[in-house]
Amino acid sequence: MPASPFRVESTRGDLVESVHTVSVAVTDARGTLEASSGDPELVTYWRSAAKPFQAFPMVADGGADHFGLGPDAIALACASHSSEPAQVALAGRMLEAIGCTEQDLACGPHTPLSPAIAARIQRDGTAMTPAWSNCSGKHTGMLALARHHGWATSGYEAAGHPVQQRILDEVARWTGLPAASIVQAVDGCTTVCFGLPLRAMALAYARLGVTTEPAAVRVREAMLAHPELVGGAGRLCTDLMRDTHGQVLAKVGAEGVYSAAWPALGLGIALKVDDGDMRSAPVALLGVLRQLASHCNTALPLDSLASHAEPAIRNTRREVTGVLRVAGELRFHATIGAPVVPQSN
Repeated sequence: MPASPFRVESTRGDLVESVHTVSVAVTDARGTLEASSGDPELVTYWRSAAKPFQAFPMVADGGADHFGLGPDAIALACASHSSEPAQVALAGRMLEAIGCTEQDLACGPHTPLSPAIAARIQRDGTAMTPAWSNCSGKHTGMLALARHHGWATSGYEAAGHPVQQRILDEVARWTGLPAASIVQAVDGCTTVCFGLPLRAMALAYARLGVTTEPAAVRVREAMLAHPELVGGAGRLCTDLMRDTHGQVLAKVGAEGVYSAAWPALGLGIALKVDDGDMRSAPVALLGVLRQLASHCNTALPLDSLASHAEPAIRNTRREVTGVLRVAGELRFHATIGAPVVPQSN
């Protein structure tokens, strides 16, 4: 009898009030599909889960070293940060180091991803600037790449600019796709976002987890060393990397996208909550990790992440009325969990 589809359920009282189906691809670094749910070939936008690969050129081409951008700056270039004071300040220092100002940033400010920070700025009447954007580190990394190569900084965010062509080439290399097959559109932060199959996203993360390529290792280690910069307080990206002691590298994307690498198993994960529900994406990722750990008979310390795995739904008086929870099962296609030999991409 086939397993029930992997999904996230929203309950209220004793009833399931709504169901969020999830498409999942889990591959190894060779591209073998190890586990899946829904449509692992679904073409969707990678959104901010592409950020580590958008940051690679800045590191690989020498821009980070040229401008003295250390691991914390590299981590912020990969981040969807929460606009916490330390994150905004670091974005400002990065801009100063490369000889740019906030006026050079193509991204605009928006409501912080942290509810606490959002409430604080509303209470205090803080005037947000582009450095408050959750993508300000990514944009500053793009500006650093342009400055390092002597390319124009004007229009750095647009398709066809040398910065974006260099990034597209890197995305194609890690996903194993021809650049011409990758769909390009405008992201919420004004720069290019990439549409491609979930399976190709998972392959890129699997490769990121096991590669020995120096620039990629620096990006991976920067994210794992500074999880507090990649997301922020109470965010799953931060809590998962911190609480698993770097066993899992994870990055969220908009519209219900999540990608992750589990280096010890040589696996990459990409998922899309089909209706784009952002509340369900962290729940889905932790559900995938738990099922992989169980299937591979591998321990992964996830107990401290219970508030992400099954978050409470509350009414206006903060009373619990239900939860979000994983239901259903992944389909496993191959034997996984064998030792992984690190490789260069």
